[in-house]
Formats: sequence, structure tokens, C-alpha cells
Amino acid sequence: MPVEVTWWGHATCTVEDSRTRVLTDPLFARRLAHLRRRRGGVPTADAWQADVALVSHLHADHLHLPTLARLAPGTRLLVPRGALRAVPGLRRLTHLGVSEMAPGDVTKVGGLAVRAVPARHDGRRLPVGPHRSPALGYVLEGEARTYFAGDTGLFEGMAEEVGPVDVALLPVGGWGPYLGEGHLDAGRAAEALARLGAPSAVPVHYGTYWPIGMDAVRPHEFHAPGHEFERLAARHAPGVAVHRLGHGESVRLGVAR
Repeated sequence: MPVEVTWWGHATCTVEDSRTRVLTDPLFARRLAHLRRRRGGVPTADAWQADVALVSHLHADHLHLPTLARLAPGTRLLVPRGALRAVPGLRRLTHLGVSEMAPGDVTKVGGLAVRAVPARHDGRRLPVGPHRSPALGYVLEGEARTYFAGDTGLFEGMAEEVGPVDVALLPVGGWGPYLGEGHLDAGRAAEALARLGAPSAVPVHYGTYWPIGMDAVRPHEFHAPGHEFERLAARHAPGVAVHRLGHGESVRLGVAR
């Protein structure tokens, strides 16, 4: 099988393709500001191993400096254009090979071509920041074509910008009871899947972190998005195989081309 996907929680996945190991939006923390990890333990050391780590945008739950600092020396790190200016802490990660990317850029890593694609999402480092960077998705092109959407809303030309893919890693929720502009919920993610035409999908970005003190507030918003995405994907994109993984679980996928 050409590609294996492991979901570690939130937007963090390992994708293995063409003997190359990719880590998406690494976040291995028990707590981040007001958020607490409610499902899945902090992954073991093998989860930190990667040839390249991808950062989709500058928000702290996607660009998490303490996690990046623990990646092995020599790991490649791809970040949005302007990130080094907007997040000075990145410049201290001298043990990593940091490269900035903009939509359309392609970087070769091992047996993969990593292509940056647009995303519809706020690219600033929050809560404030004058410097803007484009939010990105990434397409990994090896034996399979795997789309990691990062954080995004639906946008015109999504299918054309991303191109044909075999596997779609799509955000279906968030870390609170309400999603703001520039996000996919389960329904919009199912619509995105229909546009993309990928034969396989893995829902991510839900069911991991939840605000401290909100455990009893609309808990279904924390647990339900993966199941809801499965249900709605069957309606909007019948025939697509949805792999709803538990934390630390993996799936091996073939290619339908």
C-alpha cells in the first residue's frame, strides 16, 4: 500500500509515502493556553520522528514552538511565507531546516513533492500581529496524492487549486462550541470532499482539545464531528471511504487513479 496515515489528534498527522515521513501541524502538548487535551495521551517519542514537518498557518495550535523545538536535528520544516518575520521564535530553531512556502511553491523531500496550495483562513499570529502570512494547505505527491487542508473554509476554485487527490485530510470541527469564519464543520467538510473527488478521507481537527471549564457545555460539539462527517459524506460524496481514526490509530490506503 502506498500511503499510511496516523492521526495523533487535532490537526497533527503522520503521513508515510515513498519512504518519506511527514508530520502535519505538530502539536504535542497536554495544555495550550486555555485548552486542555481531553482525548488521547501525548504521543510517544516515535510520533516526533519525521523527514519534514508542515505548518499550515501561524495560529498557536498549528505553529506550536515548544513542539517544533523537540523535533530531531535536521528535520525539514515548511512554513507559510513571512512566518520567520511574524514569529521570531522560529529563527531560534537552528536545528531545523526551515523553508517558507507560498501557494504554488513545490519542495522536494525524499521521495515526495510537497506543493503548497491556498487556504481560506486568517493567517496572522494571534491574538494580535501586524504581519500577515498566507494560510496554506499542502498536497503530498508520491505514490499517492494526499491533501492536508490545514484550517480552511470552502472557497471558489478549491478543486482546481488542490488538483486531483487520492486522500483528503479534512478539518471537521475545532476546539470550542462555535467555529468562526474560515473553518470547515462536518457539513462543509463533506461538501469539500464532494468537490475534491478524493476516494478516501480522514477527518481531523476535532475531539482533542477543549477549553478548561467547558467540559459540560455542549459536549456533543466536542465528540460528534467525526461521526457527523461520516454521515454527511455518505450523502454528499457517496462511495468515498471515510476513515474515522482514534487517537494514535493508523490506516493504510491504496490509490484509485
